[in-house]
Amino acid sequence: MLSNAEIKRIKSLKDKKFRDLYGQFVVEGEKMVQEALDSQFHVAEVYRASEIGSEAMARISQMSSPSPVLAVVDKPEPHALAVGRGLCLGLDSVRDPGNMGTILRLADWFGISVVFASMDCVELFNPKVVQASMGSVFRVRTVYCDLPDICRRFRLMDMPVYGTFLDGDDIYSTVLAGEGLIVMGNEANGISGEVASECTSRLCIPTFASGRTAESLNVAAACAVTVSEFRRRQR
Repeated sequence: MLSNAEIKRIKSLKDKKFRDLYGQFVVEGEKMVQEALDSQFHVAEVYRASEIGSEAMARISQMSSPSPVLAVVDKPEPHALAVGRGLCLGLDSVRDPGNMGTILRLADWFGISVVFASMDCVELFNPKVVQASMGSVFRVRTVYCDLPDICRRFRLMDMPVYGTFLDGDDIYSTVLAGEGLIVMGNEANGISGEVASECTSRLCIPTFASGRTAESLNVAAACAVTVSEFRRRQR
């Protein structure tokens, strides 16, 4: 039987200030909880509706339709800031939790083990980020950082920094390296001026429509197309 104090604490983890205070976050659903248990993250508690009752589960759940299982997971220590060889992603002010989680899932699928996120990106353990990642949050190393500085570090190691821009060069006819940093920009404003000045190559996904078309691609969709093209070249 969960006490009211326990219910209140678990429920409070929907807010960032309490996730920071307690150093924990919540995952829900059989798949997500199993992903957490199979990861190197420490799972503090697992709650099942069959054990605590559906009413208690509804009170601690962060979903409109409570799942049958919920876990409280300890937040890990922040990853060390280090730039190695390989292909990495940089996220410049990505604010939408769904986009962030989807991009982590894409990084996981395409074998990109490190994502560098600017300090104003949405928080990694936001419930919507965690759910949208479908478990990838437990595998992809996400480092919050000074993104312009990271760009400079890649350049100092003679690795390219690619930025995605509406006025960039056609990605399908541009030479792409097998390593470096691919920067994706903010949903509304794209890549900031400071980060743009550090890019060594400006890429664009061309439209194939004639006449009037969509203004741009969603950042997660653009990320999928971009990373897929990089990986396709390496086959």
